[in-house]
Amino acid sequence: MALRGPPEDRTPAELLTFGVLNLDKPPGPSSHQVSGWLRDAVVDALESQAEPQIDQAAHAGTLDPKVTGCLPVMLGDATRLAPVFLEGQKEYVAVLECHGRVPADAESVIEAFTGPIYQKPPRKSAVSRRLRVREIYDLEILERTNRKLLLRIRCESGTYVRKLCHDLGLALGTGGHMGHLRRTETAPFDDTDLYSAYEFIDALAYWAESDDPEWLYEIVDPAERILEGIPAVVIADSAAREVAHGAPVYAPGVLEADDGIGMGTLVACYTPNGAAVCLGRVVGDLTTTEGTVIDLERVLV
Repeated sequence: MALRGPPEDRTPAELLTFGVLNLDKPPGPSSHQVSGWLRDAVVDALESQAEPQIDQAAHAGTLDPKVTGCLPVMLGDATRLAPVFLEGQKEYVAVLECHGRVPADAESVIEAFTGPIYQKPPRKSAVSRRLRVREIYDLEILERTNRKLLLRIRCESGTYVRKLCHDLGLALGTGGHMGHLRRTETAPFDDTDLYSAYEFIDALAYWAESDDPEWLYEIVDPAERILEGIPAVVIADSAAREVAHGAPVYAPGVLEADDGIGMGTLVACYTPNGAAVCLGRVVGDLTTTEGTVIDLERVLV
């Protein structure tokens, strides 16, 4: 079987069937709706070029319809990498609407919420409403008025900012609720290179009409970008072909591995040309010469 070529050498069609767009989500539509629209646009563009189709697209972490900002959208086989986003942090800029005058000691009250906190998901959520712990890595007041605080929040994936704002309002003694919310980071993506849905669709149309993919290459990244920050293991092409048929990674197939990878670590496996092969968990010594060393979680070829 043929393995994927190097990420930098892929054709536009190969990029669209294993790529990711760092979307600047607009207010109004749901994350699911936006992903569906982009999928349909890719389907139309590939059909016009008589290229193989994709049948799915997925977003990295739901944003409510009114919320804007960083929403990576995975195309085609890249949707298999969605679990990676559960490992990374999120960053938001939020307006806390206080129901009274912001107290003078607001900074110290806000600072007390840094670290692990208890949260119960709101009633309108897609998960079970059980009390759980989420980590707030950093919580900073950027601006303040008499009744509003502009906050920057760095937190663990799965943190409910709306619930956090409610709890902050109670702690401030005023009550409060979340106003505008914008996500500025979904690691490893942030708001330094966002693109709108209009730009993406225009780039698709330009490629389909002119056969010039330059704009598309600027906007869409190879799916390997999602794996930045995940420890890497390089395996032989022969081992990659076995992985494609469901076999785990055996010790003789490992060519190279990042330092400090311990048992149970989530790793990304690549062929020597830099193409992603699978996600897996380390179950053996990567420096040994025999036995299974990585059990598969997601096969990407």
